[in-house]
Amino acid sequence: MKVYHYDAFSNVPGKGNPAGVVLDADTLTTEKMQEIAEKVGVNETAFAMKSVVADIRLRYFTPGHEMDLCGHGTMAAIQALSEYHFLTEKAEMRVETKVGILQVKIKYSEDGQRWMTMQQAPAVFESFAGSRVDLAEVIGVTESELSDEWPIMYGNTGIWTLLVPMKELASFKWMKPDNARFPEVLQEMPRASIHPFCLETIHPDATMHARHFSSPFSGTIEDPVTGTASGVMGAYYAKYIKDTQSIVVEQGAEMGRDGKVMVHIDKKETTYAIQITGTAVFVDEVGEFY
Repeated sequence: MKVYHYDAFSNVPGKGNPAGVVLDADTLTTEKMQEIAEKVGVNETAFAMKSVVADIRLRYFTPGHEMDLCGHGTMAAIQALSEYHFLTEKAEMRVETKVGILQVKIKYSEDGQRWMTMQQAPAVFESFAGSRVDLAEVIGVTESELSDEWPIMYGNTGIWTLLVPMKELASFKWMKPDNARFPEVLQEMPRASIHPFCLETIHPDATMHARHFSSPFSGTIEDPVTGTASGVMGAYYAKYIKDTQSIVVEQGAEMGRDGKVMVHIDKKETTYAIQITGTAVFVDEVGEFY
C-alpha cells in the first residue's frame, strides 16, 4: 500500500499544504487508515475508494482522527488519481465524502497546469460567546490585537473552525498557539480549530491573510494552507465584510509554505454556496505500508 506525498494549493514542491494520498484503499479498515495517517504524520492523508454513487469516494484522516472533509486532501487526491490513471480524465466528477456528494471541476491553463474547483458544503455560522482575552492568549497575541470591527464566529463548510479577525498582518509573525488549551476556550465547540485572519496581505492579488491552528485532537499544530477554512472565510467575507463573488486567500508564509486558495461565493436565500480552486503537485513517495 503506497502513500504518495503531494503539496496542494501550490505548483511548487515544498510550498502549499502537504497531503498523503492512498490511491486504492478499498481493502483498508478504518483502523488501518488511521494507523497509516499517524505514521505518515502530515496534517491529512486522503484515502481513495470506489463509490457506487459517485466517481470516487474519499476519506480523510489527520494523525489523530477522521475528518468529514479536507480541501487540500481532495486537491491532492484528484491530482494523484488523474496522474496514475485511476480516474478517466473528464471536466467534471462527483466525489463521495462524509458531508455528501461534491462536484469537482477540472480545467487546464495554457501551460498545462491542472486546476481543480471543488464544491464545499453550504456555509453555516455559529456565535462565539467565550472570552476574547483567553482566545488571544491561546494563539499567542494580546486582546488589543483582535479586531472589533467584525464578529468572531464559528464557521463550517465541511469542518468547524473559529474565524478570528485581526487588526494587522504584523500580529501573525509572533503567533504561537497553545493548542491543548483550545477546548477550554472554545466551549461551544471544543473540537474546533482556530483560524485568525486579516485584510492586510503580503501579496497584492490576495484578499485575506490567514493562519490555521489545529484542534488538539488532530495530532498536529498548524495547517499551512487550508481549503475548508478558506472556503468558509469566503462566506464570512461576503456576509460580514463586503458582498462579493470571489476572494483569494493567502496562507502558509509564516511556515515557509506559501500557498493561495481561490474562493468562489454564490449567495443563496439563507446561506452561501462555496467552491474553492487550487492545484497540487507531486513531491515523492512517503513509503509502503502493510
